[in-house]
Amino acid sequence: MTFNIENSAKQARIASRQVAQLNTNQKNKLLLLIAAAIESNSATIISENAKDIDAGRAKGLTEAMLDRLLLTPDRVTDIASAIKEIVALPDPVGEVANLTLRPNGLQVGKMRIPLGVIAMIYEARPNVTAESAALCIKSGNAVILRGGSEAIHSNVALANCLHQVIRMEGLDPNMVTVIPDTSRTVIEQLLKQRESIDLVIPRGGEGLIRYVTEHSQIPVIQHFKGVCHLFIDKFADINKAVNILVNGKTQRPSACNSLETLLVHKDIADTFLPLAAKALLPAQVKVHACEQSINYFDDASLATTDDFNAEYLNQEIAVKIVSGFNKAIGHINEFTSDHTEVIVSQDTSRTQAFIRQINSSVVMVNASSRFSDGGQLGLGSEIGISTSKLHAYGPMGLSSLTTEKFVVYGDGQIRD
Repeated sequence: MTFNIENSAKQARIASRQVAQLNTNQKNKLLLLIAAAIESNSATIISENAKDIDAGRAKGLTEAMLDRLLLTPDRVTDIASAIKEIVALPDPVGEVANLTLRPNGLQVGKMRIPLGVIAMIYEARPNVTAESAALCIKSGNAVILRGGSEAIHSNVALANCLHQVIRMEGLDPNMVTVIPDTSRTVIEQLLKQRESIDLVIPRGGEGLIRYVTEHSQIPVIQHFKGVCHLFIDKFADINKAVNILVNGKTQRPSACNSLETLLVHKDIADTFLPLAAKALLPAQVKVHACEQSINYFDDASLATTDDFNAEYLNQEIAVKIVSGFNKAIGHINEFTSDHTEVIVSQDTSRTQAFIRQINSSVVMVNASSRFSDGGQLGLGSEIGISTSKLHAYGPMGLSSLTTEKFVVYGDGQIRD
């Protein structure tokens, strides 16, 4: 039977009205049952995942990609645990904020409401299927999930657990749709369903996100890449600076919040860079250095403009000495991807100036870029990261899956 994306989108729109009316207790009960179903079906999920792993090896997927794809008993438990954590998060739906009394006696406030239908287009990680569905349910939205072909068996197995519980609770299973068709054509069709879908969130490489952005007739949350900068100011604490550099670059270089460019104030370069070079050696970080900094590193290559634009996602970094604070700001503003920027400095006036002049979605003072993550920033699970300013900016939690409507309370007032 041929999958019809237009019909599925329409059915998701109808289901969205039902899930939007569920109260917090109903949503939390549903999610706890889903978590339990995933744990009890662990063996089946892992068996289906093995088919994806075998197909991935046959296709020549990298070990890093296979590792992202792999599900083990512990990883299945982690998926269930992530859903339970979502249950513990405050429900934003129905919140009324800034209720104010107008001179004419009207009370005016804004209430948080679900967006409606969200389409997720993503690659590799099967956990995204379950966690995204859980975030959308908790925020009162229906969701359409289109994962990559490399994870299709895993995604369908997880979807079966969700649908089993949703039906058992007497609810419309179309509140969660996992598209079984992995062809590129179905993405093109999905991106045209503007009458049924309210928002598209792509998660994956820059190529996927640019494709979705260019072809979508629906608003898209964009996050092309993460070129995260670390600026070591002349008033930096050296020990803090070295630790923040090493953690930001080497702890998990494949993450989009890892550091890609190091900027160092010229007045501190002689002190800091030899320590930085030594600290990066154990992780065998490849360095692309400017003419002024290249001699501080063994086997460094000369940095080009492409290096300062690069998202390496590897043990690799671009390094540049800057002549002053304003030069650092200028470099970041020229090459930013609007993800995360960090300053290390003990001078409060300079850190405050950095915060004011840098408008990336996350700006940090004396802390590792690796904290640029929904869970670390107190959002709980995140559904993605936005580096476009509408309607969300930065890591997106439950609140970012809602919008606001005006609510007005009167007592018979009419307008003159």
